[in-house]
Amino acid sequence: MEKSWKITLSDGTKLENLGLNGNNFISEAEITEDDFKGKLSKVIFEGKVEGKNFNQECNNMELVQIAHYEDGYYFVLREIPQEELDKLKMQSDIEYLAMMSDIDMEEGM
Repeated sequence: MEKSWKITLSDGTKLENLGLNGNNFISEAEITEDDFKGKLSKVIFEGKVEGKNFNQECNNMELVQIAHYEDGYYFVLREIPQEELDKLKMQSDIEYLAMMSDIDMEEGM
């Protein structure tokens, strides 16, 4: 498997010499959740697809999973859709208003 992929996280951290299998990136070096915490607001992917250079910048990513297998650490990132971000913001706003109004949102549930 060709290890031509590089990912640059929002704080400048670079994950290099990555393989790609479907939507799983593969690293021979250990990868943990801590490697991604607070660093996924902007992610740049660089590699080769069918012999052509590929470069894409994505915003608001999240780590889906990390799995350790014999040949390396497999991890998946996904871009959070705007609709999902809007729902999270709305829920946060509701919880803030409830807190400021001293309303118990758990009551009666």
